[in-house]
Amino acid sequence: MAIRTARLDELPRLQDIERAAGLCFRDIGMPEIADDEPPTLDELAAFQRAGLAWVSVDGAGTPGAYLIAGRVDGTLHVEQVSVHPDRARRGLGRGLLEHLAGFAGREGASALTLTTFTEVPWNAPYYARCGFRPLEDAALSPGLREIRAREAAHGLDRWPRVCMRRDL
Repeated sequence: MAIRTARLDELPRLQDIERAAGLCFRDIGMPEIADDEPPTLDELAAFQRAGLAWVSVDGAGTPGAYLIAGRVDGTLHVEQVSVHPDRARRGLGRGLLEHLAGFAGREGASALTLTTFTEVPWNAPYYARCGFRPLEDAALSPGLREIRAREAAHGLDRWPRVCMRRDL
């Protein structure tokens, strides 16, 4: 799999990847997450125009995973990383995270950050294996506090969540 910047014409495919990846949440009693809509095409396009949207593609150039990020308080914040279930367990998510770490380092960012569910095996435990560590609430930057407030308003705090950081 190769990693490259997402193209505008691929954004509907990214939504499809997100929907397919989200279905596994239904199996663990989180149907609201499974049913949550992916970012809109306009939202995805903003990440793409900012140069902060990447895809992992197969030999035919078809995306099987994607990552979008934003700049938050001197870090690059993983807004979303999703892998289509048909391409799971092949290192695509980790590859995208490593790609982002390299990009962030070249940009002079101090760290990668993200927010995630603590009790979902492919969330916080996975990110810990990728070098992220949990942050205590007192250590959250203003931007991360704002992100957490938006998530809470969206209802995501119904399940335990955590901010995580990977220093670069």
